[in-house]
Amino acid sequence: MSQEMTISREDYLKAIIEAESEGHTVIPALLAQWLKVSAPAVTKAVKRLREDGYLEAGREGALKLTAKGREAAHHTALRHHLVERMLSEMFGMEWHQIHTEAERLEHAISPAFEAKLIEKLGKDGDCPHGNKVLPETPDQIKRRGLVALSEAQQATDYVVASLYERDSRLLEFLHKLGIGPKITVRVLERNYDDTMLVATPNGPVTLGQSASGRVWVRLKTGDKPKQHRNY
Repeated sequence: MSQEMTISREDYLKAIIEAESEGHTVIPALLAQWLKVSAPAVTKAVKRLREDGYLEAGREGALKLTAKGREAAHHTALRHHLVERMLSEMFGMEWHQIHTEAERLEHAISPAFEAKLIEKLGKDGDCPHGNKVLPETPDQIKRRGLVALSEAQQATDYVVASLYERDSRLLEFLHKLGIGPKITVRVLERNYDDTMLVATPNGPVTLGQSASGRVWVRLKTGDKPKQHRNY
């Protein structure tokens, strides 16, 4: 890219593609919430991003990335992805700690180091959380053959294939429960309050909807979902 970007700009642009993938209409108030910054700071940043050609505002203040802005956001997402894989595959860092560390390091990657990481790791592999380079919508994740744990059938073995990684507290919570990438899980029981009892290698644990809806699983090879009969 011809124009060097500051860290804050990169964060704003990447936050927009992440919010879009979750179906949000991106407005300044949402960015303030996601990035944990003040409303005046967002207003100032958005003004500058529009002036520099990265953003445009639509009706009712909805923010859209220009082609230039989307290219920059994708580039930042790629660097984040490469750093996560480097920390995991080359340094053996724990999966539940990697996202936060990569958020810090992604801004420090030089073009030369980025090229070396691409040469070593490639661009197409999944990150340690089972995610692609760019944020995916739920429909895109389902097209990969995955289902949210919250929708998984009972008495059927699944393997954890993808985790929502933007929430570091969620990752730590799942790690403590023994739920992580490539772990086999099975829904044992669904409760009236929308919680579920899930079997893990560490024993049964209880998950609420907010957590189980952000764990994506794949049917374990050789297992088949139970067929419901109509009488």
